[in-house]
Order: sequence, then C-alpha cells, then structure tokens
Amino acid sequence: MFRLFDMLGRSSAMRALDDALRGAGLHPLLVPEPVKLTVIQLRKRHVSADAQDAFLAEAAQLLGYCVLGHEQFADSNSPEAADRTDERLEAALEDGDTLDAKLILLTLHAGLIAPEVADRIEIDPGDTD
Repeated sequence: MFRLFDMLGRSSAMRALDDALRGAGLHPLLVPEPVKLTVIQLRKRHVSADAQDAFLAEAAQLLGYCVLGHEQFADSNSPEAADRTDERLEAALEDGDTLDAKLILLTLHAGLIAPEVADRIEIDPGDTD
C-alpha cells in the first residue's frame, strides 16, 4: 500500500520530528502519522518561530518517555534524562493546560502510552468532552 507521504515526499518538519524521535530512543515507525502531524500542528500554533526546532526535540523526549516508560527510556537515553523527563511529566500533570500536558494526552488518546505512565494520569470525567 502506498502512503501519501512516500508519494509526495516528507516535509522538513516531519523529517526533523522523525530524527528527534530516533534521538529520544523511539523509532518513528512506532508513532502513527496522525500523532506526528498533531505534534507539528501544536508546534505551529503554540511555539514561536525561533523555538520550533527545540520544541521538536523536547516533544520527542516527552513522547519517548510516555511510550517507552521510565526504565526503557532510561536504557535508551540515560537515567538522568529519564529523571528530567519524569519531572516534566509531573509538572505537566500538575499544571494541566500546557504543551507538555497536550503531548501526554495525545499519547494517551492514541493508545501509545506505557501502562506505568497511564496509571499516573488522573482524568476528570468532565474533561473528556
């Protein structure tokens, strides 16, 4: 089956996100294209032009942590990187409506999130609308 991106070529943003995912220890094929497109749209809407490249690297780290879980992320990166990303996750869960929180919910709703990370997320039934 032909994929649209294979026929038209991948955008530079999509290639940069794939590279960032690899750098975070998560193979890009494990992340569905709609999830990647959502990350890119979040970047366009909420990140200034001069910080967009840094956002992709940071987003990939958080996505990698959410998908792989603490142990596997630490094995792919470092225990220090896993601890830093865990702190980001905690801060996002406490703050609520942040870009990090949106990325975490994206992995949750896409069914990609590691069970150990999903168990830490409390969703108010009123938030699902």
